[in-house]
This record gives sequence, C-alpha cells and structure tokens, in this order.
Amino acid sequence: MPGPRYTSYPTVPYWEEDGFSEASWLNRLQRAYEATNGLRGVSLYVHLPYCESLCTFCGCTRQISRNHEVEAPYVSRLLEEWALYRSRLAAPPRIRELHLGGGTPTFFSADNLVRLVEGLLSGANMTPDAELGFEAHPNSTTQEQLKRLREVGFTRLSLGVQDLDPEVQSAINRRQSLEQITAVTNSARSIGYDSINFDLIYGLPRQQLSSVERTFDAVVGIAPERIAFYGYAHVPWKKGVAQRGFDESEIPKGAAKRRLYEHGRRVLEEAGYLEIGLDHFALPGDSLYRAAVDGTLHRNFMGYTPVETCVTIGLGMSAIGDSGDAFGQNEKTVKAWASRVSEGRLPLVRGHILDSEDLIIRRHVLDLMCRLETDWADSELPDPDLTAIRSRLVDLEADGLVEIERSRVRVTDKGRPFLRTVCMAFDLRLWRALPSIPTFSRAI
Repeated sequence: MPGPRYTSYPTVPYWEEDGFSEASWLNRLQRAYEATNGLRGVSLYVHLPYCESLCTFCGCTRQISRNHEVEAPYVSRLLEEWALYRSRLAAPPRIRELHLGGGTPTFFSADNLVRLVEGLLSGANMTPDAELGFEAHPNSTTQEQLKRLREVGFTRLSLGVQDLDPEVQSAINRRQSLEQITAVTNSARSIGYDSINFDLIYGLPRQQLSSVERTFDAVVGIAPERIAFYGYAHVPWKKGVAQRGFDESEIPKGAAKRRLYEHGRRVLEEAGYLEIGLDHFALPGDSLYRAAVDGTLHRNFMGYTPVETCVTIGLGMSAIGDSGDAFGQNEKTVKAWASRVSEGRLPLVRGHILDSEDLIIRRHVLDLMCRLETDWADSELPDPDLTAIRSRLVDLEADGLVEIERSRVRVTDKGRPFLRTVCMAFDLRLWRALPSIPTFSRAI
C-alpha cells in the first residue's frame, strides 16, 4: 500500500508554505542550537544538485547539466548561506556530522569541493567523533577527489550502485561497470576511508531475480561496510519524464518485487550483515552497526546516523533543516535559492512547526524506525487516538507483523519489511486526511 518512508514526522506533504516564516524557523533553530550545540554538536547537510545525465529511477531534486561553469557560483552561494546562519547563531558551531548529498557531489571538481568544505569548517569546531561523508557516482569519482576530501577529514563514502545488470542499467540510464565500482572502492580504502556504503535498489524496471543474484554475489565479494537496499519508489506523477523512460509493464510488482528484497536480505545476513531499521545493513565494526546494537541509532533526511544531534542545518537548493520541533525546506530551484541568498535572506520556501501531538507521534515513529518498538504508557494522547492506533496495530498483529504487550508494540522479524506500514498506524495526520491521502510510493 502507498505510505511515507518517515524520514520526518509530520511528513513533507503536511508542511506549510503560507504562514511559515524565516522568523518562526529561526526562533526554534536558535533555541535548539543554544541548548545542544555544546553537547552533541550539529549536523550539516549540503545539497549539491548537479548531475551530468538523468537517471530514470531518480526521485531526488536535481539539476541536469554538462556545464561545469556552474560549480564555482554554486559553492559561493552555499558559503554565503552558511554565513547567514552563522551570523544568526550565538556561538561557533560544533559539527558532529557533515554530509554532501546530491544530485552528484562528484560532479564538482576536487578544487571546488575542498573550497566548499574548508569554507564550511572555517570558524567552526569539530567534535572528536565527527563523521564526514559524501555521495558519489562511480563514473565521475576521481583519485584526486578521494584524496583531497580525505585530507580535509572525510572518512565515509556512499556509491550509487543500484544494479549491475546491463539491461537494468539501460532502462534506468545508469551505466557503470563492476570494474569501475571496484576500482573506486579500492582507491578509497587505500587512501584511508573506513566506511563505504553501496546504494542498491530492488523493484527496478527489467530487474529479475537472476540479476539481483549476480549483483549481490559481486557486492558481497567487495564487502562494503554498509549497504542501503531501497525499494524503487515509482512516482512518475511527481517526477515527470524522469520516471517515464521505460514501459510500466517492465517494473516488478507485488510478490515478484518482494522476492527480490527477500533474496538480497538473505544473502546479506548470510554474509554477516546486520539489518538495521528500514532498508539498511552494516557489518560488525561499522559505527552504524554499533549504534544499532547500543540503541543510539537515529533517522533523519540523510538516512540512518549513529547519533542524534537534535539540530540539522540544510544548505543548498531544496535542502531541509531540523531543529527537533520544526522543519524548514529551501527553495527547490537553483535560481530561486540563489536569488534569496544573494539578497541576504534565508532561502526557505516551506516548513512546519510541530505541535504537542506531532512531537509525541514523532517519538513513536523514531522509536519504531530505529529500535523496532515503542511504548505509549506515558503518552499524553487522548484515549480515542490511542484506541484507534491500537486497533490498527491489532490487524498487523493478526498477520504476525507485530507483537503487542499492554502499552508496548514490537516489530517482529516477519514484520521488518512492513516497518513503514507499522509506522502508519501511528500517523494521526494521515488517517485524518482520509480519503485524500497524499500520493506516496508503495511500501512492500
């Protein structure tokens, strides 16, 4: 059934454009920053939206261009946006996480990437356990990029692999060889990167069990420390031509799609990976593995992270910030984003201030997503809402997807693939919107 991926609660369709202001966002951000900057530090997410070609599976906000003259002006605006935040925050930031996302961050030259990172870190402090990571396309990642980003502190790399079958790669316009992927991985390891992630996707057009088997045989042989194994989100009504480059009949659905996931999951578990939350796997020794075992795992717009920082500042076109009780999202085109920044204004286009109910539901969703259980014994939700939530959970319990004990619900091993659906049982905003639920991709 269609449902959110719950990288936030409330989910983005319920955020507001009218009535949301820079002042309201800054008020919440400043308060959370002053309370937590010196303790946990902050997360910094930088969106680098450019790609040289359009991948037809992509659901990200991106800008297609082969003109690399756009790099330097975009970096300049990013540093200007960071300066706007710095001028409004009470003390120098202590950065716990820095993530370069995309688009394709390796679209940018090594010089421009280092200029960006050095500008972000200038005048800031790093926590002793800070994690710096970036996303990369195997075809555009150079030895120089890897080397120079490692020199400024990066230890994590995420490669978009998706699938190694030539027919699938042709359908999604993402052609890359196993040799290229292996070469980038080996180079990163030799330079000193200690955590490498592969993004893999099941449910892609023309994908069959045989292609997933070959992909996973090769991936397990390389043994990246982390693997994100996502279900393909087919939402052409949102992404237009980007997800219409193939015939709809070529997309695996239902039981066929489920078999692709189950095979990948089984291979990874047999190879020693621990399944973490939703769609993620890690080897022992990786910080994500340790966070899952220790109970410190957190989920945000960057995916799963080893620790909760409470404050995330998003820079760049369409980037999202999070203060713990508010979300703010930037303008979703480069032109509108850059124009606002050049005027000396934070480039926000929409966001949401969480009310008391939102905060309660957000806690339940995070507990389910990160720890596979939650407890409402001390919940301040009204009895009718709790009764409705429990009644939806009872249906899931009958299918063996959850176990309910008094005020606690725990997701079973059988229920792990349906984690999005379990979270939906708590999503009061979604159920109140029936029948006009916003259109999400289908959960497994």
